[in-house]
Amino acid sequence: MAAIRAEPFAFPLKKDAVALVVIDMQRDFAEEGGFGASLGNDVSRVTAIVPDVKRLIAGFRAAGLPVIHTMECHRPDLSDLPPAKRNRGAPKLRIGDEGPMGRILIAGEPGTAILPELAPIAGEVVIEKPGKGAFYATPLGDILQEKGIAQLVFAGVTTEVCVQTTMREANDRGHECLLVEEATESYFPEFKAAAIAMIRAQGAIVGWTAKLDDVLEGIAGA
Repeated sequence: MAAIRAEPFAFPLKKDAVALVVIDMQRDFAEEGGFGASLGNDVSRVTAIVPDVKRLIAGFRAAGLPVIHTMECHRPDLSDLPPAKRNRGAPKLRIGDEGPMGRILIAGEPGTAILPELAPIAGEVVIEKPGKGAFYATPLGDILQEKGIAQLVFAGVTTEVCVQTTMREANDRGHECLLVEEATESYFPEFKAAAIAMIRAQGAIVGWTAKLDDVLEGIAGA
């Protein structure tokens, strides 16, 4: 069995049962004028990882391995948006409001789309999720079971919220999870560092973390 150099110890790669999950690399979270920027965040931190995420996706595609994309978004009638989520805090714009790129985090709106550089290609799964975790109210669990996927490699944003939440959900479902450190980001560097530490603490209690080059080497050589 191949292994990927990782922390806290090598990740035992099962190449016939692994998929890449790219979390929420959407315009609303990465571009000026989007929802992330409207909350006062430095979106340049997200755009900075795009080349590394692109390399990771290309590596999985070249190895013939599945790539799954997620998008946080809601129905136009907001029927899947709990008031507690919409009303939290005091942002200038709320989910469902009109923004510079259409209605904020609404399915089908321009700002909700995945960044063009990272766009899915034909045959790749796209999960529209109303929550932070990608399993809540989505078919992701069934899709992974149908495809025989036991291991998930993660990239995307933000490390401490949607990425970590999905990893914890996957871990509870029995999946082995690996986070690619350069291919994930937070608006707050200290939050990313804390999330990485929590994920791999106590012998990979949630999962492993690894460097991009080690992951690419592992999947190419397996």
